[in-house]
Amino acid sequence: MINNDTIVALATPAGAGAIAVIRLSGKEAISISSEIFTSISGKVLNDQKTHTVHLGHLKDGERVIDEVLATIFKNPHSYTGEDVVEFSCHGSNYIQQEIIQLCLRKGCRTAQAGEFTLRSFLNGKMDLSQAEAVADLIASDSAASHQLAMQQMRGGFSSEIKLLREELLNFASLIELELDFAEEDVEFANREEFQKLISKITQVLKRLIDSFATGNVLKNGIPVAIVGEPNVGKSTLLNALLNEERAIVSDIAGTTRDTIEDEISIGGIGFRFIDTAGIRETTDTIEGLGIKKTFEKIKDSQVVIYLVDGSELATKEVDNLQLKIQKIKNRYPQKSLVVITNKIDQLSKEERTILDAKFSILASVTSSIIAISAKTGEGVEDLKTTLLDFVNTGALRNNETIVTNTRHYDSLLKALEEISKVQEGIDSGLSGDLLAIDIRQALYYFGEITGEITNDDLLGNIFANFCIGK
Repeated sequence: MINNDTIVALATPAGAGAIAVIRLSGKEAISISSEIFTSISGKVLNDQKTHTVHLGHLKDGERVIDEVLATIFKNPHSYTGEDVVEFSCHGSNYIQQEIIQLCLRKGCRTAQAGEFTLRSFLNGKMDLSQAEAVADLIASDSAASHQLAMQQMRGGFSSEIKLLREELLNFASLIELELDFAEEDVEFANREEFQKLISKITQVLKRLIDSFATGNVLKNGIPVAIVGEPNVGKSTLLNALLNEERAIVSDIAGTTRDTIEDEISIGGIGFRFIDTAGIRETTDTIEGLGIKKTFEKIKDSQVVIYLVDGSELATKEVDNLQLKIQKIKNRYPQKSLVVITNKIDQLSKEERTILDAKFSILASVTSSIIAISAKTGEGVEDLKTTLLDFVNTGALRNNETIVTNTRHYDSLLKALEEISKVQEGIDSGLSGDLLAIDIRQALYYFGEITGEITNDDLLGNIFANFCIGK
């Protein structure tokens, strides 16, 4: 599958900037670069050592295109495992295109999406899960998603899978050997040790599968729905959390008729806040559609903020509010629910005391109650701290392996299913030839994760999501 073409692409984002980097990779990368690059010191790129940088001019014949820095990486000590040259040029769109077109005329072809990283995988520079982590690292927009991608790119996850696969493969080989001596009725694979290995693999797989729930939200951001009746300050709260005027704020009830979303990082964790339409009985068709969408967003969220007007709560009974909150809890029992009383800046000292007393009553329907003023910002930091408490960051802090990739999660589930069949076979005393069938299938799913087992369709789906220059 390794293509012998020399490829070229822009490795920095498209558009004008201070500098741009154009990357070539392949067996002709250095010789093609030598044809178009003239060193200031008179050196020839073909004769230079790997990992060296040279100042010179890129020329199309006698025409100088730009003064550039040429960096050489000779195989196998490069990102792709091939000869690589990178030109750091001035960031003019015109210059970038002139250099790329010149390289194409000299024998390069345009790199496909993710082809540099694909070649790195095919040349054994990284396994498939590490290659996927490269895309995650580029896309990371919070400290948590960055840490997860870095851990996977360093091979933390794949090392754990490779070790399990290697141990299982050793036992599989012994069981296969027993089949060759079936008539002698010999046993090469110690069944007691094999049972311990299967138990160990089962525990590790369950731990990795369970970690996906945490990894998925840390990677993609934690969705938080802000709900409540109209005009309680949902849009003001969104603006306070984002520290910008993201949503329209008005005294007119029902201003927000569609959902408004934006994301911020709190303590290194991404949170995606969703301002929803106020929940109330209405005959307005458009507002009704907005309220319907509110419940859809609650379903998709991990945390629900139920916002209440504190000035009203201080003067009204809490029975009706308890009932509304309980309905949401009953409808979405798996959601973390925070009740927030807003507009406390409008309360007198006496009303604040009454409000505190009512908090103890509301504690029966929710574990988290916070008093804030979205307008002044009072209590907003307490809300952020509470939101962080809902995130299981223990595994992240302890640098444990956390699964973030849906493909890996699916393969782990299938591997666990096959290992469970092996366990059932051991318990029921199945013969080695029958055990070997399920062991081989488990090994197949392990190999799918790290790339020992791949096909063109799988690789095409994975690397199609990369940017061109990576």
